[in-house]
Amino acid sequence: MRYRGRRLWHGWPMTASLGTIEGFFGRPFSWPERTELMQFLAGYGYGFYLYAPKADAFLRRRWRETHPAEEMAAISTFAAACREAGVAFGVGLSPFELHFDFTPDARTALTHKLAALGAAGCDWLAILFDDMRGAVADLARRQAEIVAFAAERTRVQRLIVCPSYYSDDPILDRAFGQRPAAYLRDLGMALDPAIDMMWTGEEVCSRDYAQSHLIRVAHQMGRRPFLWDNYPVNDGPRMSRHLHLRAVTGRPAAIRPLIAGHAVNPASQAVLSRIPMLTLAASYRCADAYAYGEAFRSAARAVCGPELADQLAMDISALQDAGLNDISPARRDKLHARYLAFDHPAAREVIRWLDGGYAVTGEEILTQ
Repeated sequence: MRYRGRRLWHGWPMTASLGTIEGFFGRPFSWPERTELMQFLAGYGYGFYLYAPKADAFLRRRWRETHPAEEMAAISTFAAACREAGVAFGVGLSPFELHFDFTPDARTALTHKLAALGAAGCDWLAILFDDMRGAVADLARRQAEIVAFAAERTRVQRLIVCPSYYSDDPILDRAFGQRPAAYLRDLGMALDPAIDMMWTGEEVCSRDYAQSHLIRVAHQMGRRPFLWDNYPVNDGPRMSRHLHLRAVTGRPAAIRPLIAGHAVNPASQAVLSRIPMLTLAASYRCADAYAYGEAFRSAARAVCGPELADQLAMDISALQDAGLNDISPARRDKLHARYLAFDHPAAREVIRWLDGGYAVTGEEILTQ
C-alpha cells in the first residue's frame, strides 16, 4: 500500500484546514467526551480529528503491541462517527525512540501497526517524534527513513510528521538533548514534499504566530508549517492548575495562507475546551473584525448557555489566572458551591478541577 499524497476532503482543498489534535499528557478524554467534542466542533468548521493522547501507550511507549480488541473497536467506532460528521479521522503514532532502533523486527512491527490503523478507518496519519530523545547527529536522516518506510505501507489521504524539535523553544534542547545543526532544514529536504510537518511556533505554547516567523519556518522546512497549537491545552503539573478559557489572540486570519493546517490541542476539560476553540474559528471567520472579548462571550453562550457563560466570565480571573495555587480555601468553597447550582457538564468540569480531578503529575509526563 502506498501513501497517495494530498487530496481533497469533502471538497476542501488541503490548505489551512482547522481541526483537533488530542495530544496532551494525563487523563485522556473518554470515548463519549471525544465523540461529543468532535461532533460539536464539526458545526464550526473543525474538519479533522487526530487521536493521539499521550496516555494511549499502544500509540507511544508500547506501540509495537496491538491495541486490546475493545480499544481497537472503540477507535473504529469513533472513525465511523467522524466520517458521518464529515470529519477526517487520523491517528498520531509516536513510535517511541524508533530512530535509535530501526531494526528488521521494528520494521515488521511498524508494518503491522500501520495495517491495524488502516483497518480501523484511519484517513490521516501523523507520525510523531515529539517529546523523546533526539540528540543524534543524523536524526533527520533516520526519521525520514522511518517516514518513507511508513509512506510505502499506508493508503491514508494525508501524512503528517511532528519533528523531535517542533519549536524554536530552547526548553526542548534542555529536555531532550541539543538539537542537531540544521535539523529542521535537513528533515524537510529528506521528506517527500507532499508530507506535512508540524510546528508549535516560537515556543512550545506560543502566545502568537507572527507572519514573519511562519515565513521563515516555511523556508527552513521547504513547505508551509502545519500548526500544532498548544492552547488551550493545560497538561503538566503547572498548567493543570489553571483552566484555559479565554478567547484566542495572536492567531489572525492573515496567517491562513502561510500554513498547511491548524491543529488545536484541547484542554483536559472536553466541554470547556470548546469555548477557546470556537473563538479560533471566529478569528479565522471574522478576520479584521475579530474582537476577543465578544468572541469569548459568544462562544461561552454557545457552549454553556447565557447564565453559566456569565458566571464563567465573572470568575475567569480566578480560574485561568490565579489557578488552584492562588485560590484561597474559602474562595474555592464558594466557587464549588456556585457551580454546583448549574446542571451542566461544563460546570461539573469546573467542580472536578476545583477538587483536583485534572491534576497531571511530573511522573505522568515522564512515563506516558
